[in-house]
Parts: sequence; C-alpha cells; structure tokens
Amino acid sequence: MFLRRKTPKINDGFRSIACLEKLFIGGTEQWLLMRGKSDLLPVLLFLHGGPGSAQIGFAPYFQRELERHFVVVNWDQRGAGLSYRSDLNPETMNIEQFIADACEVTNYLQNRFRQNKIFIVGHSWGSIMGVLLAERFPEYYHAYIGIGQVVNMAKGERLSLQYVMRKSQEAGHKKALRELAALEENSYLDYRKLAIQRKWLSAFKGVMYRQSMMNVIVPKMLRSSEYHVLDILRFIRGARFSIRHMWTEVCDINLEGITKLQIPVFLCMGKHDYNTPFELAELFFNKLEAPIKTWEWFGNSAHCPNFEEPEKFNRHLIHLLYKVMERLSPSFTEEQQSKS
Repeated sequence: MFLRRKTPKINDGFRSIACLEKLFIGGTEQWLLMRGKSDLLPVLLFLHGGPGSAQIGFAPYFQRELERHFVVVNWDQRGAGLSYRSDLNPETMNIEQFIADACEVTNYLQNRFRQNKIFIVGHSWGSIMGVLLAERFPEYYHAYIGIGQVVNMAKGERLSLQYVMRKSQEAGHKKALRELAALEENSYLDYRKLAIQRKWLSAFKGVMYRQSMMNVIVPKMLRSSEYHVLDILRFIRGARFSIRHMWTEVCDINLEGITKLQIPVFLCMGKHDYNTPFELAELFFNKLEAPIKTWEWFGNSAHCPNFEEPEKFNRHLIHLLYKVMERLSPSFTEEQQSKS
C-alpha cells in the first residue's frame, strides 16, 4: 500500500472516469491522469511547465470543479515526474520530440474519447508547446489556453533580472544585491546561475504572489494518492534531469514570429508575473490574429494563477469552454447539462 499509486473514484457522475494510466509514447513509458464526471465531456489536456515540472502529484487538488465540465488530463511529460527514467536517452530531450509526444498523446485522447478535437492548456514551458501545437496542428484542437505565456526567452529573462534588481534596490536588500551583482545579462543560460535569480524572484513575489511554490506543491504531493513517497524523489530527479538537458534549447525560443493562429486563443496572466514577464505576453497577444482571443488578468497571482486563484481560474476556463462550444453548436449548453 505504501508504494501503491491510485486516483480516487468519481462516484457522482454518469460514465465517470478516474484513471491513472501508463502508455508507451515516443519510445518510452509516459503517464496520464484522466479524470471527469463523464467520459462524454470535452477533453482538456494540460501541458505542464518546467521543463520537468510534472503535476500529476498535486494539480488534481485544484481541478475538481473542472472535472464536472471536462475530462481533465494531466500528462507527466517525458523525463518528468512519473515519466522520469534514469535510463532515458538525454538526446531525446528536445523540443521537437516533445511536440511529437504531445501529438501522440492528443491522438490517443481523440481516439479513446471519440472526439475530433480537444482543448489544450499550456503553462510556462508548456505554453511554448501549446502555441507550436496550435500553429502546426489546428485540426486537433478546439482552442488554446496559455498560462504564464512564454514569448521570447532571452528578452523575458533580461526583464526578469531587471525586476529583481529593481526590487532589491527598493528594499535595500544587501544580500540580494550582492548575489545578483555577480550575475550578467546572459547568466540565465547557465541554469545553476539562474537558480540564484529565481531564488530572489521568488522572494520578491514574481513567481508566486501570495505563497511560495513549495507551500503549494509539497503539502499536496505528500497527501497525493497518485504519487507515492518514491515518486516524490522521482519528481525531483526528473526536474533536474529535464532542466539540465533542455534549458539551452529552451533559451533560444522566440515566438514573436507567430502572429496568426487558426484556433481561438485565451491567455491567462498574473498581474505580478516576472517569471515570464507579462509585458511580452501583452505584445504577443496584441499582434496575434485568431478567430477569438481574450486576455484575463489575475490580480492576486504571479506566474501560477491556476494554483494561486484556482476558483477564478476554473470559472474562467469553464466560461471559455461554453464560449467555444456554443459557437460550434448552439445546442451545446443543453447537451452538456445532460452529460454532467
């Protein structure tokens, strides 16, 4: 029992689904958590951040309301969380492989739930994948929802460093100023030096605004039935492995050249986000052409509104679902009520 993984049943739904499943994706074992009040509901696939910040072990605590309206799918990506393997070939840790994995996951969900299209939500690093998937494979997706949207990594990291320098000076924080003074504009390219900047970014509430990420993740993970105690160690190792082998390539990402997407785009940004600075996401959003696009501010959040303001975030996502689906089918509201 101590090392057993399971996900709680959903007892109040018609054809409910609560399934923790291991699949062979892209040549390696990867894990999906699928939960919903009915397997007839629209599918919502979350692309977690990082690289390596797997969320099967804690995200379900924040998604219970979503499970009433979607089949919510959390995917621990290649090399992360439950999908980490010590013998995983580092050469497979590249963006194109992750895009291929995401397509394979998407196709699996389309076939399993008999849906031509699904919804995707990309958070931070996952927002890079989300935009690329939306651009290349619009036929697979109803809409793209971006949280903490990445646009231009180099510009974003420079703005982030400027933010912590400014906050350190305003606070007269000598230790922060001393440690940050040792960093150069391109120090973010070295993930070990990046850790120094991120430490102070967290201290000055540019990552999580109201509480630390540790206070959000760790208590939930310790109580998780989807992760056992050894999986927490797996989570840590996977996060380190993913950053070590992907960070250089991720730092070259620039999505500014993408100015048109063929599916609806909805961005959710924290007012205090300087992990992926909101200014760049605003510029990207303003230039973007899409069938529908909306911007939603989360005033009490930084980089993780889905975890800092989950009630508002969930309400907003449900509203977007109805907005998109009613556009496709005027009778969707009645159909949805009969399923949920």
